[in-house]
Parts: sequence; C-alpha cells; structure tokens
Amino acid sequence: MTIAGSDSGGGAGIQADLKTFQALGVYGASTLTAITAQNTLGVTAVHEVPTETIAAQIDAVVADIGVDAGKTGMLSSAEIIATVAERIRMWRMERLVVDPVMVAKSGDRLLREDAVAALISELLPLAMVLTPNLPEAEVLVGAALESDEAIREAARKIVDLGPKTVVMKGGHRQGDAVDVLFDGRDFVEFRSERFDTPNTHGTGCTFSAAIAAGLARGLEVGQSVGDAKRYVSEAIRRSRPLGAGHGPVAHDWLLSRQPLA
Repeated sequence: MTIAGSDSGGGAGIQADLKTFQALGVYGASTLTAITAQNTLGVTAVHEVPTETIAAQIDAVVADIGVDAGKTGMLSSAEIIATVAERIRMWRMERLVVDPVMVAKSGDRLLREDAVAALISELLPLAMVLTPNLPEAEVLVGAALESDEAIREAARKIVDLGPKTVVMKGGHRQGDAVDVLFDGRDFVEFRSERFDTPNTHGTGCTFSAAIAAGLARGLEVGQSVGDAKRYVSEAIRRSRPLGAGHGPVAHDWLLSRQPLA
C-alpha cells in the first residue's frame, strides 16, 4: 500500500506508485493524503485530506485486503504524520519504506517546516527503509553534505534516529548516480549511469515504491534496493518527453506495449 499524495500529472505520488507496483507484479492499494494540482512545470494547488479520512482508508485496506509492505510519500503536516504513524503502529506494518518527501522536482515545498520534527520523531523509527535524497538528508542531519565521507557519516546519524536502514540517494550529485545503503553496520553502494534527460519527475516516489514491491515479495532489503535501482535507472533511460518541464519516467518499460488481439 502507498500512503501518499496524488499527482494530477500522473508522474509522481500515488499515480507513480501504483504504476510501479503494477509493473513489478504486486497488487497496489492506496491511501490518499493530499490532492495536488500539478504538472511537469510545478504544483499550483494542494488540498490536504482530513486525518480521519486518511485513517479510515488505511483501516479499510488492511482490515480486508491486508498489506505485505507499505510506503509513505507526501505527508504534508504534523497532524497527518501523527495519524499515519499511529495507524502503522496499530496495524503493525513492519515492512515500511519511508520516502521523506519535502520538495517537488519543480522546487515547490510539499512538507511544512513544522512537520519535520514530527517526521523524525513519529515516522522514522517505524521505517524498515528510509530513502532521502541529498537535500532531504541535509535537512534531517542539519548540515551540508559535500563529500562521500560526509554522506556516510550522515547515514550513521540518520540510522541513529530510528530507521533500520537508510538509502542515501545520489541523484543530486555529480558523476554516476550512486546510492549508498547503510544498515547500521555495513555500507553497500548501488551505481548506475547518469542519463542526460529532464525526464526525472517522480523518480523518488518510483524508487521507494519499487523497494516496497520487493519487500512485499519477500525479498531482503539489499535485494529490494538493488532491483529498484535497476528498474528506475532503466525507466529514466527509456523516458520520452512529456510536457514542458520535468517529464515522468517510463514506469511501463517492463510491460508489453503490444495491442490487445
């Protein structure tokens, strides 16, 4: 299950997560936390879903269908974070991927300033995998991360905040795209070619959803991260222009494009 905001442009958020689940062969359910009006150029409006409705969505899915793994995305307020965390604890969702969504690809802020503390205290301790990009990691540790050693030291500090593992995503750095997984003891690097394309909208959502899909299939964290890295890298490579800004990745590259007979 994905617990996240809606992207009317279809490239990120709930829409990207469900496309990813489908492509990777797991059944996707959803809990909507916010409705956004956005496209490849930016976010023009945000409407938060009432917390009681968020809780009811989670309850409805888990009580009937069940959840083998979950992921969180856009949780824009401290109240929403507290509600989601309470339900995750109540339903004992242990295989949880937390994508600490703070800013959209366009630069529009998706997490209120006063919600960062709630994210750290309420949600991070529940995460099996946390997937911050570089700016998000800098917010979490309160320092600039400008070297490999600084990133590894930040990973240690972030794991001390509660998540079992953290993947320090390397998309905002120069050179090859190198993600660093830390489990509290060992570091593992996942490296891919960097592609010169503006079509990177929704990459963070897609990556975390792909990790959750792996966990739902019973894979270990390292295997799930490695598979997710390969899936997203190929989705970026196969992307095509859409809109006038940051277009989406090709979520469907694993699926047949042949027309029905």
